[in-house]
Amino acid sequence: MKSILVTGCAGFIGSNFVPYFLEKYPQYRIVNLDLLTYAGDPANLKEVEKSARYSFVKGDIANRQLLEYLFVEHDIQGVIHFAAESHVDNSITNPGVFIQTNVNGTFTLIDVAYKYWMSKPFGHKPGYEKCRFHHISTDEVYGTLGEKGLFTEETPYAPNSPYSASKAGSDMVVRSYHHTYGMDTVITNCSNNYGPKQHDEKLIPTIIRKAIRGENIPIYGDGKNIRDWLYVLDHCKGIDLVYHAGNSGEVYNIGGRNERNNNYIADKICEILDELLPKERSYKEQITYVEDRAGHDRRYAIDASKLENRLGWKADENFESGIVKTVKWYMEKYR
Repeated sequence: MKSILVTGCAGFIGSNFVPYFLEKYPQYRIVNLDLLTYAGDPANLKEVEKSARYSFVKGDIANRQLLEYLFVEHDIQGVIHFAAESHVDNSITNPGVFIQTNVNGTFTLIDVAYKYWMSKPFGHKPGYEKCRFHHISTDEVYGTLGEKGLFTEETPYAPNSPYSASKAGSDMVVRSYHHTYGMDTVITNCSNNYGPKQHDEKLIPTIIRKAIRGENIPIYGDGKNIRDWLYVLDHCKGIDLVYHAGNSGEVYNIGGRNERNNNYIADKICEILDELLPKERSYKEQITYVEDRAGHDRRYAIDASKLENRLGWKADENFESGIVKTVKWYMEKYR
């Protein structure tokens, strides 16, 4: 049985990934390292906490001594790296934390992995030839798009917020360890995820929570910022494919082909709630517009053709099916 270190899996995407991965692959043990900052909640993983193939460690990816201990103690032979500070608004307020976690933390993690798996550049230790480091990143590293076009794996990086700049920096660290040391690395850049277990501060949970509680539903600016929305379990399936079948050193974009602006998102959620949890007036009357945030990118959209054509991935959910599942999950949480 092979042990894989996953990081940051008490957060949104990781806590959806771990149960999926454990169920699909009985040959793996998972060690989850998470610092449990604002976005991490151990309750997100209650369905696996008693599994003999799952263990949780509270700790920082920038703690080299802890990482070295975990690699030896569990004989780690793969890394899937989710851990990151990820909220753009928080990065504007406190950018130093994002540089520390996303850049320095990623460097420490991959450097420890390199030294545990390899004896020299391009020289693996016996038995560690198939160890892979999978880095989870974001489409925000590419900057913003005009009205047309899609981000591809060849799109030049142009990050516009401290968050996206820190993720771009971490991507470059991982890339350098492949080209300089011959590490088996892959990077996936995903579009906006939605689904169960997302932190309350994010757009879709905020809309649902505010609507149910009868509060104003805040939408930045004119609400016309566009994102490509990806259901979280579809993202997990893409990560699985790339980890197991992606070519070493390559980047794969994972996107849902579901471009929607914030006005549409708010309207659609309100329509679903009007049907599932009706009241005298439509929830749409609670929508209000607030001052736009600094550096707010106008549009993101991902071309996932490489992943679809080379590895056979496809999204099982479109936005209209996925958002109904999502609203129902949060109704149970917020009522």
